[in-house]
Amino acid sequence: MFISGGIAFLLIFLLLLNHFTSLFITAQILISIPLAVIGSMFAIYLTNNTVSIASLVAFIALCGIATRNGILMISHYLHLMSEEKESFSFEMIRRATLERLVPVLMTTLSAMLGLLPLLFAAEAPGKEILYPVAVVIVGGLFSSTLLDMWVTPAVFYKWGRKSAEQYVLTKKNNQEIL
Repeated sequence: MFISGGIAFLLIFLLLLNHFTSLFITAQILISIPLAVIGSMFAIYLTNNTVSIASLVAFIALCGIATRNGILMISHYLHLMSEEKESFSFEMIRRATLERLVPVLMTTLSAMLGLLPLLFAAEAPGKEILYPVAVVIVGGLFSSTLLDMWVTPAVFYKWGRKSAEQYVLTKKNNQEIL
């Protein structure tokens, strides 16, 4: 499982790096993974669960979901700068975060609602394997979504200006070539 998780993380990293062509933007997106793991570990602790093969599989899935939320946020920041010609500012980041709030909440809440029957039927026959998966994913989605709304914009505002401006410039140059 650790090998599979490492391969999944490496593939996510390489795909993000290929798309954004910036190590720093890729790292900013990947910050959402530890934010998700915090909630998962807390949920495992609260439910007196142990880390099992099923929960490790859920951690791998959760990495993809948490990364998607980070991609939604940061790609919208970059979109506002490159397509709508907004300058890097607190107001631009605030606007983009608020515009992505509903899509992120909608997908997160629908995933969490879909897993609630598994959380409430922990003792039901056949759910022994699915219960740890639901615990990890729901706990991780909760913390990731909650923390991502503050951490991602703050990190991007504090350290993302240079990378974002370079991304916009590169994108503009590539469009001129075409």
